[in-house]
Amino acid sequence: MRKKIARLILCSVFLMLCSPTVSLAAEKMTKVGYLSAVSVSADSSRVAAFRQGLRDLGYVEGKNMTIEYRYTEGKLDQLPGFVGELIGLKVDVLVTIASNATLAAKNATGTIPIVFLGVTDPIGAGFVDSLARPGRNITGFTNVAAVLVGKRLELLKETLPKLSRVAVLWNPQNPGSVPQWEEASCRHKN
Repeated sequence: MRKKIARLILCSVFLMLCSPTVSLAAEKMTKVGYLSAVSVSADSSRVAAFRQGLRDLGYVEGKNMTIEYRYTEGKLDQLPGFVGELIGLKVDVLVTIASNATLAAKNATGTIPIVFLGVTDPIGAGFVDSLARPGRNITGFTNVAAVLVGKRLELLKETLPKLSRVAVLWNPQNPGSVPQWEEASCRHKN
């Protein structure tokens, strides 16, 4: 009799552990907000790599995570509204593409983690305290565009020694353009 009761209890525990309701409750659906200041087509290769990286870490869209995409297509005035939408959807993390998108996210939340991509100078823009210790709720990947401006001008001068003027196009409204402009105009006037 005791063996039958022990088997019944063991089978009950086993069935309970295998129950689909137990395994579904254990897996939380992560929600990612993706905010890009560029167009869908300009961002397609980055999105493909982003999705692959998430899959490599075990996150699969539709299975254990969702991504809410917002693209401004270059219309930067849409950034605050899109950030507000994503925050309203209660995303777990915001992924921002470019300095303007990061600035909009920074201005909108101090609690939701923000991961930026394509930011030229995150320290100068006030997004992070330092590269080693970002601080606050913001971290990410920076590019070296500002540092390369000087090298590009140097190579241009070597290639065309008689060159006397160079035009530099930049957008003062884009925090990522400012350090590039400063590098081009202040350090290479001769």
